[in-house]
Amino acid sequence: MRSALRMGVNKAFFAANAAFRRMHGPATDASRPRSEPAPPSSAPPSSAPPSSAPPLPACLTFLQSEAPAHVLQDVLARAQRTGASPEQVLLGEDVLTEDAYYRAMARWLGLPFQQDVFEAGAGASYPESILTGLAPGPEGVWIAAPAGARIAATAAFRRRSNLHLTITTPTTLRRSVERARAQQAAREASDNLERADAQASYRMGASGRQAALAGLMVGVVTLALAPAGALQAAAAAIIAVVAAACIGLRAVAACASLQRRTPDPPLADCDLPVYTIIAALYREAPVAAKLISALDALDYPAAKLDIKLVVEEDDAETLAALERLALPARYHILVAPSGAPRTKPRALNIGLAQARGDLVAIFDAEDEPEPDQLRKAAAAFALASPQVGCLQGQIAIDNAADGWIARLFAIEYAALFRVLNPGLSRLGAPVALGGTSNHFRAGALRDVGGWDAWNVTEDIDLGFRLARHGYRVGALDSTTHEEAPARLRAWVRQRRRWFKGWMQTFLTHTRAPGRLVREAGPMQAASAMLLVAGALLGPLFGPAFAVALLIGGDPEALWMGLAAAGLACAAAPALIGLARADALALAPWLALAPVYWLLMSAAAWWALIDLARNPFHWHKTEHGLARSSLRRRHRPPAIDAGCAHT
Repeated sequence: MRSALRMGVNKAFFAANAAFRRMHGPATDASRPRSEPAPPSSAPPSSAPPSSAPPLPACLTFLQSEAPAHVLQDVLARAQRTGASPEQVLLGEDVLTEDAYYRAMARWLGLPFQQDVFEAGAGASYPESILTGLAPGPEGVWIAAPAGARIAATAAFRRRSNLHLTITTPTTLRRSVERARAQQAAREASDNLERADAQASYRMGASGRQAALAGLMVGVVTLALAPAGALQAAAAAIIAVVAAACIGLRAVAACASLQRRTPDPPLADCDLPVYTIIAALYREAPVAAKLISALDALDYPAAKLDIKLVVEEDDAETLAALERLALPARYHILVAPSGAPRTKPRALNIGLAQARGDLVAIFDAEDEPEPDQLRKAAAAFALASPQVGCLQGQIAIDNAADGWIARLFAIEYAALFRVLNPGLSRLGAPVALGGTSNHFRAGALRDVGGWDAWNVTEDIDLGFRLARHGYRVGALDSTTHEEAPARLRAWVRQRRRWFKGWMQTFLTHTRAPGRLVREAGPMQAASAMLLVAGALLGPLFGPAFAVALLIGGDPEALWMGLAAAGLACAAAPALIGLARADALALAPWLALAPVYWLLMSAAAWWALIDLARNPFHWHKTEHGLARSSLRRRHRPPAIDAGCAHT
């Protein structure tokens, strides 16, 4: 009964907010509505702004006794130029701290201020209470952290209601709701996709039919390697067709990438949308400051950034490293509550639940994106079809001088992100995303269910799921520099996880082959399965076929032709990608590619064992170990991004 009463009060409060918004419009307007409620009589006197200055909106009015008039007018001018709200400028650009802003608001409203985390009541809802800035507190008190039009609506509602209100900061309200609803947040981050569509998540594992199919595939490969005979010829023909199709897809994608796009015209600051950035961090204390420095260097209005740093509950070192940086209010440190599985996609779902942006970008802890990357992505989305739900940026290895493994890693990424993925995007084929520098329309990301928390290469699965929902992945001509593992042990652990994730993705998307074809279309479905086949069959069985060719006496022309075509389709994209990255000096290291491929084969077989024994374990890659940097640190000239139509 008491819970129902609180929910009723909650609805009444939101209704009052909605009514005020309908009557007076958003509080970001330059002029204050004439009917805007005056500050309560308990508010301290304030000096009026100069008569020549425009009147201040409600979100700045109560600061007249706290800040000089010229500062508030400058904030208002910047808000009008960027299209952000004045409080977003104040807090996002670190003009004023959250604590100072909301304390002043509480004084203006004549309400108490809640400084510490509080016990949220039964009516608190995750994440709605956080997004709306209102949650029930103890003893019938409602705790509010209003923003925009809700500030004036709160004043109006207080004057005609006896509801007990207390003001707090968004951070305090968020932490209180997160603590009270930790189990709900953990459950939704892990199981939302499965509850929406059980077949879309890997959690249920492989079906009996899929296990039989896998056994049949192994049998076909074994027969293809057996002595000559009718069955051997049939198996070899199947293998040859699949191999030729995989090679052909790479060749067509490489050719399609030769068609270069013209750059999209940049958007004015006032036309840029709010951009959410999510970074999932676990044991990343050594690179925390570097990540913040890279995000601070982004050439995007700070007032329009909504940055979610998701830290695991037991990762005290990373949390402490972030808190020592005293981050401005555009940064939100979210604590992922304990739960299973302990994976990056689960943490990303925690961030997505609280995302406020129209666009969402994903970066890793060690990433350093080019400063104009968000601007380029926003401009590309503005001109693209609504069916383009994601843009994949280019990823380049920054520490290629750290050893031969890092150099071959850099060559591999040059081929993938500068040639093959852009080519697949150009063809409209599914793209296996890269796990970082992914830019999404928030609506598309939520439409497909976010990330599968039970898949250890969530990026690949998400790329295929976007295709099944009718979305396309575009290529973004902007680079993010990241660190590659340079030690063999770290590299193998990472590859084991990647190959295990490819296997999980294959099993997830082949549970119902007919449904896959209906949703994605025959060509899209075939392209997706060829990407999987190329990623798995080559590493698993390629060395065996190579040995068979070498010791088989007089090899058939078909196999020699396929081997030659495969080598060409590996070397050509690598050389094209290196040329585009201005890194052709790495080309001689291609001579070690056979050794690299043998290591990949070992990692693939190890991943198969992992899939059976420990399918959801996340092999963490350590960062902050790089000894070198090949990156050129040239920042593009600043864009004159004033609004052209104001």
